[in-house]
Amino acid sequence: MNNIYKSIIIFPFLLLGCKPNVTEVNRIMQKIDSLDMNIYSSQGEKIYRIISPNSSYDIIRQTLNLKNTTIKLYSNKELKYIINSDESKLSNNNKILELKGNVILKSLLEDNDILYSDYFFWNIEESKYLLKGNINFENENIILNSNKATLSSDNIIEFYNPVKYIIKKDNKSNYEINSENAFYNIKTKSVIFKSTNNRVRSKIYF
Repeated sequence: MNNIYKSIIIFPFLLLGCKPNVTEVNRIMQKIDSLDMNIYSSQGEKIYRIISPNSSYDIIRQTLNLKNTTIKLYSNKELKYIINSDESKLSNNNKILELKGNVILKSLLEDNDILYSDYFFWNIEESKYLLKGNINFENENIILNSNKATLSSDNIIEFYNPVKYIIKKDNKSNYEINSENAFYNIKTKSVIFKSTNNRVRSKIYF
């Protein structure tokens, strides 16, 4: 991740030398209309793309604030996730990405997998995404609810206690399970439930 950090830290210089749609509001803030920015690693691989029709850059805090954000996350040159939110912030020398308000994460691995939350946090030096507040994961088969979840680079979503698990049939709730932590594998479409003492475990396949 050090290589990623080195490539992203140059963002303020790229931004200021970018397009003529960067307007100086005052000595501290710069308004940016129709932002469309790609971030690459030092090896030239695209890490993510940020799109926003209305954003501003705080020169003093070196923070980019965006409205109506669309973020596309890439892995191994492939588009992996698309995230939309009401607003977002890129800070801490461009290492911290935060999204707030109606966060919707769609997986490109499975078209019908959608993860909703109030808040999304990513430190680019780590391989996990953190989601908080009204977590709701849904596809054609199941619904998983909790107040906290993490999505890792191995495509595992961990839902934290308490977790409500609903199985759907014919687009209707068939039955419901309440449990502690649950792990959903996006690729295999399997769910694993675990208790705090790790004695209880169940697994369901679709």
